[in-house]
Amino acid sequence: MQTKTKNNHIGRKISRIRELRGMKQETLAEELGISQQAVSNIENSEKVDDVKLEEIAKALGVTKEGIENFSEEAILNIIGNTYHVDNSSAVNYGCTFNPLDKLMEAHEENKKLYERLLQAEKDKVAYLEKLIK
Repeated sequence: MQTKTKNNHIGRKISRIRELRGMKQETLAEELGISQQAVSNIENSEKVDDVKLEEIAKALGVTKEGIENFSEEAILNIIGNTYHVDNSSAVNYGCTFNPLDKLMEAHEENKKLYERLLQAEKDKVAYLEKLIK
Protein backbone atom coordinates (compact mmCIF):
# COMPACT_ATOMS: atom_id res chain seq x y z
CA MET A 1 0.00 0.00 0.00
CA GLN A 2 1.39 3.39 -1.04
CA THR A 3 0.68 6.64 0.67
CA LYS A 4 0.89 9.77 -1.42
CA THR A 5 2.03 12.89 0.39
CA LYS A 6 0.50 16.23 -0.49
CA ASN A 7 3.57 18.10 -1.63
CA ASN A 8 1.74 20.54 -3.90
CA HIS A 9 0.08 22.52 -1.12
CA ILE A 10 0.56 26.06 -2.49
CA GLY A 11 -0.31 27.71 0.83
CA ARG A 12 2.46 25.83 2.66
CA LYS A 13 4.91 26.75 -0.09
CA ILE A 14 3.97 30.42 0.22
CA SER A 15 4.37 30.19 3.99
CA ARG A 16 7.79 28.55 3.74
CA ILE A 17 9.10 31.02 1.15
CA ARG A 18 7.84 33.89 3.30
CA GLU A 19 9.62 32.43 6.33
CA LEU A 20 12.85 31.90 4.37
CA ARG A 21 12.68 35.55 3.31
CA GLY A 22 12.37 36.55 6.98
CA MET A 23 8.99 38.14 6.32
CA LYS A 24 6.09 38.14 8.76
CA GLN A 25 2.49 37.56 7.75
CA GLU A 26 1.73 41.16 8.66
CA THR A 27 4.37 42.42 6.24
CA LEU A 28 3.08 40.24 3.41
CA ALA A 29 -0.48 41.36 4.18
CA GLU A 30 0.62 44.98 3.98
CA GLU A 31 2.34 44.37 0.63
CA LEU A 32 -0.81 42.74 -0.74
CA GLY A 33 -3.21 45.25 0.81
CA ILE A 34 -5.08 42.58 2.76
CA SER A 35 -5.38 41.59 6.41
CA GLN A 36 -3.02 39.28 8.27
CA GLN A 37 -5.92 36.86 8.73
CA ALA A 38 -6.39 36.74 4.94
CA VAL A 39 -2.71 35.83 4.52
CA SER A 40 -3.16 33.11 7.14
CA ASN A 41 -6.15 31.76 5.20
CA ILE A 42 -4.14 31.77 1.95
CA GLU A 43 -1.29 29.89 3.63
CA ASN A 44 -3.78 27.28 4.86
CA SER A 45 -5.28 26.87 1.37
CA GLU A 46 -4.16 24.03 -0.84
CA LYS A 47 -4.92 26.02 -4.02
CA VAL A 48 -4.62 29.72 -4.79
CA ASP A 49 -6.00 31.37 -7.93
CA ASP A 50 -3.43 32.45 -10.53
CA VAL A 51 -4.01 36.20 -10.23
CA LYS A 52 -3.57 36.16 -6.45
CA LEU A 53 -0.55 33.84 -6.80
CA GLU A 54 1.08 36.35 -9.18
CA GLU A 55 0.55 39.14 -6.63
CA ILE A 56 1.96 37.03 -3.82
CA ALA A 57 4.96 36.01 -5.93
CA LYS A 58 5.72 39.65 -6.70
CA ALA A 59 5.44 40.60 -3.01
CA LEU A 60 7.79 37.73 -2.07
CA GLY A 61 10.27 38.62 -4.83
CA VAL A 62 9.92 35.32 -6.68
CA THR A 63 8.05 34.09 -9.75
CA LYS A 64 4.72 32.31 -9.76
CA GLU A 65 6.51 29.25 -11.12
CA GLY A 66 9.03 29.55 -8.30
CA ILE A 67 6.23 29.15 -5.78
CA GLU A 68 4.57 26.32 -7.70
CA ASN A 69 7.85 24.41 -8.08
CA PHE A 70 9.23 25.20 -4.62
CA SER A 71 10.71 22.17 -2.90
CA GLU A 72 12.21 22.25 0.56
CA GLU A 73 14.20 19.10 -0.27
CA ALA A 74 15.79 20.88 -3.24
CA ILE A 75 16.73 23.82 -1.01
CA LEU A 76 18.31 21.48 1.54
CA ASN A 77 20.18 19.65 -1.22
CA ILE A 78 21.55 22.92 -2.59
CA ILE A 79 22.66 24.05 0.85
CA GLY A 80 24.14 20.63 1.61
CA ASN A 81 26.07 20.56 -1.66
CA THR A 82 27.41 24.11 -1.49
CA TYR A 83 28.12 24.70 2.20
CA HIS A 84 31.20 23.08 3.65
CA VAL A 85 32.46 23.39 7.20
CA ASP A 86 36.11 22.71 7.86
CA ASN A 87 36.29 21.67 11.51
CA SER A 88 40.08 21.38 11.45
CA SER A 89 40.62 25.01 12.45
CA ALA A 90 39.28 27.17 15.24
CA VAL A 91 38.56 30.06 12.85
CA ASN A 92 36.53 29.24 9.77
CA TYR A 93 36.36 31.85 7.05
CA GLY A 94 36.51 31.91 3.28
CA CYS A 95 39.31 34.04 1.89
CA THR A 96 38.08 36.23 -0.98
CA PHE A 97 41.53 37.17 -2.25
CA ASN A 98 44.82 35.45 -2.94
CA PRO A 99 47.17 36.15 0.00
CA LEU A 100 50.22 35.76 -2.24
CA ASP A 101 48.92 38.49 -4.54
CA LYS A 102 48.53 40.79 -1.54
CA LEU A 103 52.05 39.93 -0.37
CA MET A 104 53.48 40.70 -3.81
CA GLU A 105 51.57 44.03 -3.92
CA ALA A 106 53.01 44.98 -0.53
CA HIS A 107 56.51 43.98 -1.69
CA GLU A 108 56.21 46.10 -4.85
CA GLU A 109 54.97 49.07 -2.81
CA ASN A 110 57.93 48.73 -0.40
CA LYS A 111 60.29 48.54 -3.37
CA LYS A 112 58.88 51.78 -4.83
CA LEU A 113 59.12 53.53 -1.46
CA TYR A 114 62.75 52.42 -1.09
CA GLU A 115 63.59 53.68 -4.59
CA ARG A 116 62.01 57.10 -3.84
CA LEU A 117 63.90 57.32 -0.53
CA LEU A 118 67.17 56.39 -2.27
CA GLN A 119 66.58 59.04 -4.96
CA ALA A 120 65.83 61.65 -2.28
CA GLU A 121 69.11 60.81 -0.52
CA LYS A 122 71.01 61.04 -3.83
CA ASP A 123 69.45 64.44 -4.49
CA LYS A 124 70.38 65.59 -0.98
CA VAL A 125 74.01 64.45 -1.42
CA ALA A 126 74.21 66.18 -4.81
CA TYR A 127 72.82 69.40 -3.31
CA LEU A 128 75.28 69.30 -0.39
CA GLU A 129 78.23 68.66 -2.75
CA LYS A 130 77.10 71.61 -4.84
CA LEU A 131 77.02 73.81 -1.72
CA ILE A 132 80.51 72.73 -0.67
CA LYS A 133 82.03 73.60 -4.08
